[in-house]
Formats: sequence, structure tokens, C-alpha cells
Amino acid sequence: MTLNEFGARAADGRLDIPATTAWYLADLGEALGKQALYTTQSPQRLKQLRESAIVESAIASNRIEGVEVEPARVRPVLAGRSRLRDRDEAEVRGYRDALCMIHERASTLDMTEQTIRELHRTARAGIGDAGSYRPGNLDIIERHADGRTRVRFQAVPGEATPRAMSDLIRLWNECVGERWTPPLVAIAAFNLDFLCIHPFRDGNGRVSRLLLLHQLYHFGYEVGRYISLERVIEDQKDRYYETLELSSQGWHEGRNNPWPYVNYLLHVVKTAYREFEARVGDTREPRGAKTEAVLTAIGRAPIPFAVSDIQHACPGVGLDLIRHLLKQLQTDGMVECLVRGRKASWQRTARWQTGN
Repeated sequence: MTLNEFGARAADGRLDIPATTAWYLADLGEALGKQALYTTQSPQRLKQLRESAIVESAIASNRIEGVEVEPARVRPVLAGRSRLRDRDEAEVRGYRDALCMIHERASTLDMTEQTIRELHRTARAGIGDAGSYRPGNLDIIERHADGRTRVRFQAVPGEATPRAMSDLIRLWNECVGERWTPPLVAIAAFNLDFLCIHPFRDGNGRVSRLLLLHQLYHFGYEVGRYISLERVIEDQKDRYYETLELSSQGWHEGRNNPWPYVNYLLHVVKTAYREFEARVGDTREPRGAKTEAVLTAIGRAPIPFAVSDIQHACPGVGLDLIRHLLKQLQTDGMVECLVRGRKASWQRTARWQTGN
């Protein structure tokens, strides 16, 4: 286990923090110092960001695992006023409920096995074996578009999972209590260990992201309340899988290198803070969270892009608003329509960089 190795190294003074990690920690310390200033400004904008973050997080975290709902169904599913049509919709709503649990109970929700099981049960909407550790063995399989597969990682054997989770919680408490390493490093190390144990048959990635949010709250990093960490991870999904594989190699033998994955998660949190400061640090009257989301999606979209690309990136935004903004941007000369009709495609113009 990574946390176990950290404890051993801390005990004899051998735990060295790489320079890249130290830079991230310094930047995040500065971001934390500014957090209180930003969270006292523009209450309406903060409210819009909170609402948008829940929608984006519920959609993005499930989408990373291949669980999706139709864009037109996002709002009724997450609002809780619509009858659910299938398992995917149930799990998206369940993830929203798990997010709300953390947002509302962060200060009283202890890091225990019971909490982890409860988050899993809620995020999986109580389906099947939700909330229960897997009894059997599990290989993490990588599937390629051409049909090839390979075993990327072998999780802890099923019979050893309860003991591994008990040890993980114990090590977390010792790490925090004895200050083996900076809290953000401890959070990332815990996340890596959890994913290597892979205690549940399904939903481990989603629970790992919920635990990341919860543990950041514990140490005062509240950016996940306003900016979707899950969406930031989805935007960098290839890097997520790459660093996770690098840092899990040799994990069972206690000789893995945790720093690629640790640095990746620190980068995710830093990216979220940078976005948060950009959205809230400007005290001018906000354009609105949905407008901001559409403009951000257009700026990130491939060239050319379709309206469906923007819908996919902004699941909580209506089609009419997207079309209205595209028409407005076209009038301003910032985007142009390449193909009209049912298969319409768009691209940003040279004015986009200087005019938006």
C-alpha cells in the first residue's frame, strides 16, 4: 500500500517530496488562502456555480465509466421529478444524491468503511450488490476499439478485500494524525490505494471521486462545491488512466511510484481552483452559469463542431439557449457556420481568441 510505505518512510525520515509536487502544493496553498475571499463575493454567481457543479459532476463521473443519459433527460433525471427509465438514469440520480450527502454532511461525515459503503450504495442507487464488497477476484481490463483486451491491473483478491479496506482506513487515520505527509498528498495516496484495492464489483471509480471531494472538504478545500472535479478529470481522462496505470505498477509488492498519480490529482484540483477564480474573481455582473458553460464548451470543442457536441458537454443546458448563443456569436463574427441543416457544423473564427 502507498500509505503504508509513506508511513515507513516518514518514520525514518526518507519521505522526500518531488519538486513538481512541492510546486503544486505551494500553488494550492495560495489558492486556499484566496478561497475565503472569493466565497464571500457574488452570492448569485456562487449559487449558479453550485447548481451547475452538481449537474456536471453527476453526468461526468458516470460518463467516464460509460454510464450516460440522453441530453434531453438530464434535467428531469437530476431534478428528481421524473420517473426513471433505466439503470443508467438511476445511477446518475444516485450519484447526485451522493454528492448532496457530501455537500450537506461534510463536517459530520467521518472517513470510515461505513461511509464508503454508504456512498457506494447511494451512488449505485441501491442496485444489486451496491454497498457490499465484492466476494470474488477482479481483473481491470483495458478494451481497445479493435477488440483487443489486456489485463491492466489485478485488484486485491476478494477474500482479502475486507482486511485491505480496514487497513486503508487505519493507515489514513494514522497518516492524518501523525502528519506523515502534506494532507493533499495523503488524499491522493489514499485515492490510489482505494483504486488498487478496488473493493466493489462496480462503481469504484465513481466512489473514488466522491471520496476525493469528501477528503478535500475535510481539509478546507471547497472548490469541488463550485467547480466539478469530475468534469475536470473527464476533460483529462487519458492522463487519468495513464498516471493510474504508472502508479499502480508494483503496488502489490510495495514498490510502486505514486507520484505520477499524486501529481495528476493535484493538477486536477489546481485546474479547478484556476477556473473557480476566473469565474468568481471577476466581480462584474455574471453572464449566468449556463451561458458560461456553453461558451467554455465552444472554446474547447473540436474543429469543426456540431450542436450535439455542445449538448454533450453541457448536459444541464437547453438546446434553445445553445442555438441562441451560437446565433449571437455568429452575428459578432466569433463563430461561423460551415454546413447548414440537420448536419450543421461550426467553427471558431480568428476573433474568438481576442473577442471572447
